Amino acid sequence: MSKNKQKNCLRRVYLFLFLFKMVAEVMNMREEQKQPSLKRFFRKRWVFPAIYLSCAALIVAGALWFQADKQENAGENDVAKNGTAEQENPAIPVNEAVENIAMPVLDPNAVQVKTPFYDEKASEQEQEAALVFYDHTYHPNQGIDLVRQDGKTFDVTAALSGTVTKAEKDPILGYVVEINHEQGVTTVYQSLADVKVEAGDTVKQGEVLGKAGQSEFNKQAGIHVHFEIRKDGKPVNPIDYVDKPLTALTDKAEDNAGTDNANASEEKKATPSDETAPTQDNTANETEQTPADENTTAPNDDQQDQHDDASSYKTPDASIGMARA
Repeated sequence: MSKNKQKNCLRRVYLFLFLFKMVAEVMNMREEQKQPSLKRFFRKRWVFPAIYLSCAALIVAGALWFQADKQENAGENDVAKNGTAEQENPAIPVNEAVENIAMPVLDPNAVQVKTPFYDEKASEQEQEAALVFYDHTYHPNQGIDLVRQDGKTFDVTAALSGTVTKAEKDPILGYVVEINHEQGVTTVYQSLADVKVEAGDTVKQGEVLGKAGQSEFNKQAGIHVHFEIRKDGKPVNPIDYVDKPLTALTDKAEDNAGTDNANASEEKKATPSDETAPTQDNTANETEQTPADENTTAPNDDQQDQHDDASSYKTPDASIGMARA
């Protein structure tokens, strides 16, 4: 029992004892009226009404006091229940301000794009500009290569806050840093001359990761930083999402998924469910139209080598990581 409840109980006991004593005093006064000294006092008309009114006032005051104490206890119970409910259902903190994706440099105006992102939907000229030649093979650029206009090195910074998952030197790509962010987004920084972070570090947006340097993979770019943005492991064009929040990447991924599902449904409707087997007549006709094996000549070795060389130059590799010797 709390101290407040103990005090209230004692007050009620004292009140009832006081009322009981007052009634007893009144009864004693009636008995003492027989005494000559008190007869004159109680003969006055206002004595007994005053005593009765005083008792009534005390009773009313006690009732009001009891009612107020009851309401106070009810309020305490409500507060206790509300406190328990708040503990069971803790308040959800307000989300922090969403960061916009930034260029991985301190001064975006001091750099320019040397090699753009390879976009399959771009024009042939734009695609050629986004190819990187390494080890006798053209590779599609999975990000963008940034250089200073004066060709000097510069600080490379985190495009978003996150956790460093990789910070190591690669013999072909230079120093590489990878940072994981929310909603399945990863940023990659390659061709660094050095690094100032380690795997497991938590970095803030704009924090310096290292200096821009050179790489064996893209010597033509000179001193640069290769910057990638990946959504669920798939590279996207960083230029399309600079100064935009992570939700832009999520919305784009959902739109692409919806488009792919719609195309798959249309292809399924266009494909007949039951395929009819070819008849014997059609089989015979196909046999007649097929040239004999004797007339079919296999390509010689020189033609095959020319075809392979052409394919290697025209078809870009699908992953920069596979370009290593």
